[in-house]
Amino acid sequence: MTFQIDINNDCIVSLRAITEDEPTLWRALSLTASEQEDLAGITHSAQRIEWLSCRVAVQQLIESQGMPYAGLQKDEFGKPHLINSPWHISLSHTAGWAAAVLHRSRPVGIDIEPIREQFRRVVPRVLSDSEIAHAAGDPNRLAVYWCAKEALYKLYGKRQLTFRDHLHVEPFADQADHLVGHVRLPDHEEQLIIRCFEAGPGLLAVAY
Repeated sequence: MTFQIDINNDCIVSLRAITEDEPTLWRALSLTASEQEDLAGITHSAQRIEWLSCRVAVQQLIESQGMPYAGLQKDEFGKPHLINSPWHISLSHTAGWAAAVLHRSRPVGIDIEPIREQFRRVVPRVLSDSEIAHAAGDPNRLAVYWCAKEALYKLYGKRQLTFRDHLHVEPFADQADHLVGHVRLPDHEEQLIIRCFEAGPGLLAVAY
């Protein structure tokens, strides 16, 4: 079962419930040599299925736009990019769900998360003091912050940044689906839009 979310004319999300086994997912794909190598490094069966399902999601997304899909390649930071295409993509998966997002003109990041009790435990290393005050221990707000920051992290796509110090989300109203995020580094700063939805396992966030 696959759901499509049109963020805007340039940005589309594919969210799919994972119902297939590994051989079925294999048959739907033609993996590059480097992708096969990446998959070979994943030993846990459920994680292999999630990894493959993400590739099926992005392949279906690209082909739905009338473009051929040639696979993915990673840059030096491990961020995936489409082969032979200027479009930007991002992937996310969790137990039972896989997601992919396409943006035609700018970097994009996606994250899907169930709402979990563990968000309370990671607060000190993920949220700034002002974000902690705004979240006020509410599990739903904590989940939004976590999911939004994961999407920002994937959009930026480089290492040497921390959720607490370099990624920021402005205070938001409950039930709001338009958030404002910031990446703030000594040599780089940008303001970004984050869309957050109740979907799939709990929450889905897209930063662009």
